[in-house]
Amino acid sequence: MKILDLLLRIAIAIILLQTLFFKFTGHAESVYIFSTLGAEPFGRIMVGTLELVASVLIFIPKTKLHGIIMVIGLMFGALASHLFTPLGIVVEWDGQSDGGTLFSLALSTFIMAICYLVFFMPRKINELWRLFLMKPSSSI
Repeated sequence: MKILDLLLRIAIAIILLQTLFFKFTGHAESVYIFSTLGAEPFGRIMVGTLELVASVLIFIPKTKLHGIIMVIGLMFGALASHLFTPLGIVVEWDGQSDGGTLFSLALSTFIMAICYLVFFMPRKINELWRLFLMKPSSSI
């Protein structure tokens, strides 16, 4: 089980880290994506930085949960961007197409992060539910 735990985190990190070069160097596809979303260049650099941070956090025992939650949030945002904006599932820029690769990578990373949370951190899920369902204190 420990090997699967590590392999899942490595797979997530590889997918996140391999896109950083394109985000940080201003590759035409990344610039097109974030221009389409109205977030170029700030959004591109910010998302790349957050993905880098999440990739590191998932390997540190005390921050693993934070990293996995970051991955889930980032990939949810990526999926929503593909599904609910003009970007689309298949990204086409300058006469080129990714054939849906980025959408597929975001979806698989999202699923892997959810699976990791469910199978390797079930107690943390209960703690998170309790945290979100707690009623706010009325004392001021």
